[in-house]
Amino acid sequence: MPPKLSVNINKIATLRNARGHNRPDVVQAARDCERFGADGITVHPRPDERHIRYQDVRDLRLVVRTEFNIEGNPTPDFIELVLANAPAQVTLVPDAPDAITSNAGWDSVRHADFLRGVIARFKAAGIRTSIFVDPDPVQVSAAAATGTDRVELYTETYARGYHTDRAAAIAPFVRAAEAAAEAGLGLNAGHDLDLDNLGYFAHRIPNLLEVSIGHALICDALYLGLENTIQLYQRALGTPGRL
Repeated sequence: MPPKLSVNINKIATLRNARGHNRPDVVQAARDCERFGADGITVHPRPDERHIRYQDVRDLRLVVRTEFNIEGNPTPDFIELVLANAPAQVTLVPDAPDAITSNAGWDSVRHADFLRGVIARFKAAGIRTSIFVDPDPVQVSAAAATGTDRVELYTETYARGYHTDRAAAIAPFVRAAEAAAEAGLGLNAGHDLDLDNLGYFAHRIPNLLEVSIGHALICDALYLGLENTIQLYQRALGTPGRL
């Protein structure tokens, strides 16, 4: 099966918050993404609610019919939000409160005890867990000891190196994917994937289950339209039968 496409709708919330009121409507946008072919909806609420708000999570939980994925730093408030809304998946990301966007994966060796405790709470509630990690086989292998179901590879370095030497850029990710398979972990990926680099990545990373894409997809939608853009991303993932 080709990887699933989870659309991160944070940037739609950013646009709404810039003007106030409810335009664009985040909930309707999620419905439309699903109708246009998205396999899931991702949100990443931050403590300052500068894009997705905690209430958005509550509202979306009532309407999302595909896989709902909530990303974020597992602070006490975030943990309670996730447990109260029971998404299909929670993705743990070690982003600082003042970070513009996620910029590093977990040190799953150093933070193993902390992650193990948090993950146990989510798994007891029947929520699939994923840990955001750099493409390092050591970190991937160590993540397995936390009890997580999956890891999400942080793909910023791949995207940065793609146009210079794509074979070299993807090599660490292939090794990390192999380490995930050896450890019995499911594999997701995300960050700076776009229509230029997604196809090469998706067709060369073994056992890739899901990609989460937001910023680039929403930017493309400004020019190409949301429905067309989602279908183009699905095509890049190797699912022309959806078109």
